[in-house]
Amino acid sequence: MKHFTQFLAAAALSVAAAMPAHAETTLTIHYPMPGFFKDVMDTISKKFMEENPDIKIQFAAPSATYEDGIQLILRQAGTSEMPDVTFIGLNRLRMLNERNVAVDMTPLVQKEGNMAEQGFSDTILKLAQVKGKQVGLAFATSNPIMYYNADLVKAAGGNPDTPPKTWDEVIALAGKIKALGNGVDGMDFRWQGDDWMFSALLFGAGGKMLSDDEQKVTFNGPEGQKAVELISRFVKEGGMPVFTKAAGEQAFAAGKVGFEFQTTGALVNTIKNVGAKFDLRTAQIPLLDPEKGHLPTGGNAVVILAKDPAKQEAAWKFAKFAAGPYGASVVVPGTGYVPNNELAAKSAEYLGDFYKKNPLFQAGLSQMPRMIPWYAFPGTNGVKVTQTIVDNLSRIVDGSAEPKEALDDAAADVEGMLPRS
Repeated sequence: MKHFTQFLAAAALSVAAAMPAHAETTLTIHYPMPGFFKDVMDTISKKFMEENPDIKIQFAAPSATYEDGIQLILRQAGTSEMPDVTFIGLNRLRMLNERNVAVDMTPLVQKEGNMAEQGFSDTILKLAQVKGKQVGLAFATSNPIMYYNADLVKAAGGNPDTPPKTWDEVIALAGKIKALGNGVDGMDFRWQGDDWMFSALLFGAGGKMLSDDEQKVTFNGPEGQKAVELISRFVKEGGMPVFTKAAGEQAFAAGKVGFEFQTTGALVNTIKNVGAKFDLRTAQIPLLDPEKGHLPTGGNAVVILAKDPAKQEAAWKFAKFAAGPYGASVVVPGTGYVPNNELAAKSAEYLGDFYKKNPLFQAGLSQMPRMIPWYAFPGTNGVKVTQTIVDNLSRIVDGSAEPKEALDDAAADVEGMLPRS
């Protein structure tokens, strides 16, 4: 009997060893811009899997840009290639919603009941809503800031401790930096790739892209004209060359450009690339209208695409974790984005002391009250609309068109791409 009991015990152990301790769910996750997010995603997923051993994270090949990302997901929608979770530019959530690709998180948020206790205030939740529907959770949020080379500012007669507060002051000082010679350029404004930095000037002047009913283009009104005149002045008076995005960033990091205007999300990469070559500083970006002016909220949201209930449940756990206080505490120091989670921003456990010790990160944080949503154009032509605006900005920068002509051409083309109700 004793031997029989031992046999049963051994048999039970061998069966237990042959069976997994728990059913494992594998989530395939896609994200854009690996230069910004690869290390961040690796860190977050590793910690998540430690806390959730029954969920395995694997990554699909990342997309180079937000635009590439949305196009990929729309191509894969409804196929076996579509990932379970993706990170989509905030201005492209509308496209996902209109095509009914994303899982509606509204019931998940309502079931949770205590999202504010997890740091998700109503304001933060609204960043990833489309017409009241929770399409995602804001993961990385940014605004445009001024980066400057304090050594060049000083050499040109400026005071690096009191950076320019208006665009006129920026242009005047950038012109003096250009006049230093030795292959130095005055400034770089990251207008390429999408309409985000143009909207920073437009919103900063108190303007908007379309009329309230979204039937008419308004970005070529007085505020838009001020914005494109400014871009022309950047070239003619501020010493801004025709840079590609990458070339502008490289030239600034090499100490060959006085001012760089782009996302605070590039801050960590910029700090690494500059190293000890010069005294890097940051400041708020000027607004054409300091009273009415706003800034676009850049960045992305985590979106659930999985249709399988078990995967949806796992994906919701991951979405809350990635966009929650731990995720934010990795994203901010790892990139330069501003915190999208109130618990992370206020708690000493996460980022409470971070900003005191890292003054370069304060410019983006201080501009958060100015942030409004990155405008999402209606209909299926959103990507084409953005490219049309960029193509016409290019004509201003390379001098092949006058600012008003290029702006009016962009407005006419975009008008024809809007959906008609």
